[in-house]
Amino acid sequence: MIRIDNLYMAFADKEVLRNINLEIHQEEIFALIGPSGTGKTTFLRILNFLEKPIKGDIEYNGMTKPGILDIRRRMSLLFQTPAIFNKSVFENVAYGLKVRGIEKKIVETKVNEALNIVGLDGMEKQKARTLSGGEAQRMAFARAIVYDPEILLLDEPTANLDPANVMKIEEIIKRIRNERGTTIILATHNIPQVRRIADRVGILLNGELIEVNSKEGIFSSPKDARSKAFINGEMIY
Repeated sequence: MIRIDNLYMAFADKEVLRNINLEIHQEEIFALIGPSGTGKTTFLRILNFLEKPIKGDIEYNGMTKPGILDIRRRMSLLFQTPAIFNKSVFENVAYGLKVRGIEKKIVETKVNEALNIVGLDGMEKQKARTLSGGEAQRMAFARAIVYDPEILLLDEPTANLDPANVMKIEEIIKRIRNERGTTIILATHNIPQVRRIADRVGILLNGELIEVNSKEGIFSSPKDARSKAFINGEMIY
């Protein structure tokens, strides 16, 4: 579904990503793991057209640059610290639909469906900035999935959450993939989380994608010594 060829990115004199070649399959949960600062967020921003790589090609179901607007409408990116508007939960979740000019009845239906998926139904009128950290992240999830994107990009979606909310977010991720067929790309350094929910895993170290394999292959028999060292928690920055 997504094909990346020879991706290269740098800021000033610092290489961030180099020689990234990768295929991400339709309806899979693909986890991109690696230490903080290794290029995971930049990779997601490039996929979402928020950054332009210096070199490389990206195809989405065969579409490339000429179809950027159409492609962007099919995907959603959830940041580690999502923006929260000083409005109700409903208005926060409905924002993207209203920008797209969706009619009121459809907006109401889709917002209610999204809030049900994330377990916030009944909280539509509550001020978003009064939510707990876990509730706010689930609201942001609802906003990301409300228009049923084909591709969902997640940047450390459970960072700084308590264990109970981590489990809730993971259940939401699995439910979205299973019920909607959404392709999910998860950038994280949370190894236990990847073990629980990913289908395939790529390891990114110092801007280089050193290994891609099934979850079972990565954790049971990594081919690269650096992969094994990272999985085992050794300091390899």
